Amino acid sequence: MLMDTELLHKVALSMMPHVDAALARVMSESGVSPSAFFTLEPRELSSRLGLTLKFDSACRDEAMFKARRELDFMERHSVRALYLYDDDYPFLLREIPDAPVLLYVLGNTDLNAHPVLSLVGTRRCTPYGVGFCRSLVSDLAPYLPSAMVISGLAYGIDAAAHTAALDNGLVTVAVLAHGLDMIYPAAHRDLARRILSTGGALVSEYPVGTRPFQGRFLQRNRIVAGMSEVTFVAESEVKGGAMSTANQAFSYSREVVALPGRVSDVSSSGCNLLIARNKAHIFTSVPDVMELMGWKPEIMGHQVQVGSPRLFPELEGDSAKVFQCLQASGCPMSVDEIHVATSLSVPSLMASLTELEFDGIIVRLPGARYELA
Repeated sequence: MLMDTELLHKVALSMMPHVDAALARVMSESGVSPSAFFTLEPRELSSRLGLTLKFDSACRDEAMFKARRELDFMERHSVRALYLYDDDYPFLLREIPDAPVLLYVLGNTDLNAHPVLSLVGTRRCTPYGVGFCRSLVSDLAPYLPSAMVISGLAYGIDAAAHTAALDNGLVTVAVLAHGLDMIYPAAHRDLARRILSTGGALVSEYPVGTRPFQGRFLQRNRIVAGMSEVTFVAESEVKGGAMSTANQAFSYSREVVALPGRVSDVSSSGCNLLIARNKAHIFTSVPDVMELMGWKPEIMGHQVQVGSPRLFPELEGDSAKVFQCLQASGCPMSVDEIHVATSLSVPSLMASLTELEFDGIIVRLPGARYELA
């Protein structure tokens, strides 16, 4: 079977030293594709990218060798690879400065679902935190049946978050700190199978053979925060992975919501600190969260009458901008194209697209593209 050369070059690019999101953006702006990166002479490549750093042939050959092995694994196990500028790459994640150049995905779920939230916390959780996970997700699910819940498959709150999503019929995604050839902790293999069997996904930026260690868990946390419109912190001590995720979400200008606890409870000390320092909203109720995020209840069962939309809908605000953009274009547009044309933030844009789709004003096409109904 012939190997997909374009995909091979994307995977190989992610395996090159010194290649990160910043360089991938320079490549995009300079018109240097991943394939061109591996075919141009080193001197010409550095010149095109405006860099003094030279990517020699031996280094590129080694990356190509590793990429061929990776593609063999991907083909055997139905793993997808999403490059930073692929249509299916999570748009919210692409916004962050340190986004992964490549994501490996096991599972066919749409990572550009809306709304998308992360739910994180300590491994040493209490019944208070686990109960919050259950009630938060069960209260949200009837209003937002297409919501996606993201967490890290760790012990404690992560496992409670995935389980709550599964129990309430929501898609859930686990972001891993290692390659997709293993599950850590091993005790969560059944949970991982449930995630996949119900339409969710396992996501990692690491190739096969990459084993977990502390630094990779911290790296993983930026993906959890970056993929999400809002990060909920159920329980956390002052130091811990959940605090890292919350602080990263805050640095990306994403909303953070923390569950307050008693000042005497060590497991709530991190949440209380986030609230005290105005890095997180205090959790009060699901309706308050929906108002904060601008989320509107979805039509149950997604029964949208797209056959007879209003010819001249009376729209205002962000929805009007999106409608006018698609009307002026006259052809399907990707979320990225609409984002650039309207200058709306991605969370606001996704909210407007969802509202317009439910109102039957626009339709979603394959490849996460939109056009007027």
